[in-house]
Amino acid sequence: MCRPGRSQGFTWVEVVVILVILGFVFAILWPGYHREWVNSLRSGCSAQLSDIGKAMLSYASDYDGALPQAGGKGTKWGAKLRNWSASGRSEAFSLDPNSAGGEATIGASLYLLVRQNRISPKSFICPADRRVTEFRPQKYGMTTRGLADLWDFGPDPARHCSYAYHVPYGRYALMTSNEPAFAVAADRNPWIGSPSAKAGDFAKFVPDVPPFKGLLEQGDQGNAIPHGRKGQSVLSLDGHVEFAMRAYCGIEDDNIYTSWDGTDRIRGTPPKLGSQPANRKDSLLVNDPP
Repeated sequence: MCRPGRSQGFTWVEVVVILVILGFVFAILWPGYHREWVNSLRSGCSAQLSDIGKAMLSYASDYDGALPQAGGKGTKWGAKLRNWSASGRSEAFSLDPNSAGGEATIGASLYLLVRQNRISPKSFICPADRRVTEFRPQKYGMTTRGLADLWDFGPDPARHCSYAYHVPYGRYALMTSNEPAFAVAADRNPWIGSPSAKAGDFAKFVPDVPPFKGLLEQGDQGNAIPHGRKGQSVLSLDGHVEFAMRAYCGIEDDNIYTSWDGTDRIRGTPPKLGSQPANRKDSLLVNDPP
């Protein structure tokens, strides 16, 4: 004779209990997991910037202390190169017969490190910057051209370079003789659009330090977008990299993403194509718009 027993499966009460228990466990474990994930992204980003810093110093040692600067004398920051795959420098940057003038992107200056085989294109990808991929010439039909034959991260450098760089064109291009604590590069400028996000609303940015009276959330608005506006990895001229919780972390509380506005160094003025630092102590880290 068969002994009557319980049918297979769970009752709805047991299912509810199991779900409650799982939800409770998830609530306990999630904050720690999320914190580790965020820290991992920050560490990866800092490591990438550290590699870029080493490549820049190597470059500067071969160019009388000058950090990477594409084009020629008098070249300006422009939206794109005339021909990023040109056979010569003059054609690439629209230089005049004296190898001067023309326009170049911010990416073109950083790409000099790739072109000279000082660093891989992969090092220019922040792990937290979505929709940015490693630059591969083959993707643009360059099957017979290598990295050393090109002048930029493709026709849209914003899609292959996550980082902002101190404006290399104009009177205030960086030399190794600048102050060691000067900000050289960092995560994308929040006031310039990217493949992952629109440019931030500058009106919402109110620093949470005197003489401003911003709230914590308003101060966050001035931070880089890839890291959830909680800070940015910043490379200094001496090669040191730190995760700064606020963008006004430059020399004398200078905002690394804006130019000085009179005596205001903390909030400043957001950049646009062609912007220049106010003086030699003003960090202005910018990137190419998509």
